[in-house]
Amino acid sequence: MNEHLKQLVDLSKIDKEIDAFEPQIDEANYKYEAVLAKKNNIDKDINELEEEIKANTLKKHKNELHLSELSQKLEENKKKSSTIKTEREMKSLQLEEEIAKEQINFANEEIERFDKIISTMRDKINELATAKDEIEQTLQTVKAEVDKKINSIDKERQVVFDKKEKLVSKINQKGLVFYQKIRRWAKNTTAVEVRDQACMGCFMLINDKVYADVIKGEDIVLCPHCGRILYMPEDEAIEA
Repeated sequence: MNEHLKQLVDLSKIDKEIDAFEPQIDEANYKYEAVLAKKNNIDKDINELEEEIKANTLKKHKNELHLSELSQKLEENKKKSSTIKTEREMKSLQLEEEIAKEQINFANEEIERFDKIISTMRDKINELATAKDEIEQTLQTVKAEVDKKINSIDKERQVVFDKKEKLVSKINQKGLVFYQKIRRWAKNTTAVEVRDQACMGCFMLINDKVYADVIKGEDIVLCPHCGRILYMPEDEAIEA
């Protein structure tokens, strides 16, 4: 195989090896992110409950103010009763008192209802806070495991990066630019094998002349269909 071709094929294999580290890192991070998502959901639920408590506390306070006004009104009516002169005035005052008492009963019921709602929400917040504490402890453990795993992956990846840097220093600039142009769209299939006279990038059959050139391996040959760099494994090229 031509030395320049071999360098590009080797570079393609190294790039593929480097890219393979990304899924490993994603997999390592996934567990941590899953636990973190649970914690974030709990924080969201707690915030929503706290906002609901504020809203219900405000509604309770409005009923308390209304209750205070009604109580004051009843006191005023008691004072008025001593100055009543006609039966009509008496009936009117009694009607006002009945309405005020009904409103007082309703206000008390509402205050009691909001107290129960607020109490239930606070209990729920306490449950969520306990669950959050447990998740935060788990999060620390998982983070330590993930950091250890990623650190190990980074060390392995650095070895491959060093190997790539050493190889790239040997490739002429024109060949490197040529390779990078193809890699922009072909990614990890920049250089592909030929099997059964077909490009393993696009899986299209190549003609006899191109196939013969690939077998010889004297020049860099591109697939006439997709433009990828074609090569034949040396053991298969000998057999061919």
